[in-house]
Amino acid sequence: VQLQASGGGLVQVGGSLRLSCAASGRTFSRHIMGWFRQAPGKERDFVAAISGSGGRTGSADSVKGRFIISRDNAKNTMYLQMNSLRPEDAAVYYCAARNPTGSTLTRSSVTYVYWGQGTLVTVSS
Repeated sequence: VQLQASGGGLVQVGGSLRLSCAASGRTFSRHIMGWFRQAPGKERDFVAAISGSGGRTGSADSVKGRFIISRDNAKNTMYLQMNSLRPEDAAVYYCAARNPTGSTLTRSSVTYVYWGQGTLVTVSS
């Protein structure tokens, strides 16, 4: 599976952005997918994850109620709708996929095998 994240950019505090993650291949719906982010000088942190069907989701406490993860398996694409953005949300956002055998919405980056190249989100105050 090859992943390509897009949709990052500059947004003001309180604004919104929608990130997309386009996947190649025919197995997209079998993969649990996730979003992670990494700010300069910090570790890569879990943001949200979604099951293959889209029926189960999970997110970090820091983004609950503001970010929504979704997917469209017909389009081989995952999304992250980010609302009420804060300065601390600024980071490079990465999309990732677990192996098709994975059935748990894990938060650990080491359980995700495939990674996109990242898209930069900048939040200005």
